[in-house]
Amino acid sequence: MKVKTSVILPNDLLEIVNSLSGKYKSRSQFIEIALRYYIAQIKREKQNSRDLEIIDRFADRLNKETYDVLKYQIPL
Repeated sequence: MKVKTSVILPNDLLEIVNSLSGKYKSRSQFIEIALRYYIAQIKREKQNSRDLEIIDRFADRLNKETYDVLKYQIPL
């Protein structure tokens, strides 16, 4: 369900939106797609940050495991 809303934008930003929204049905559709893209990006960055924290927390153990496995490799 879509809800009509009002947003106040600076004139320069509105001009950019207008210039880029030509291939979309409307300015509203362009803004909706841009917001969905931006929100998805924020979620990805948040997840990547959590993943990095987990990797950092276990880095010493993972590095020791990796070193142990590499000792079993046969030189080429």
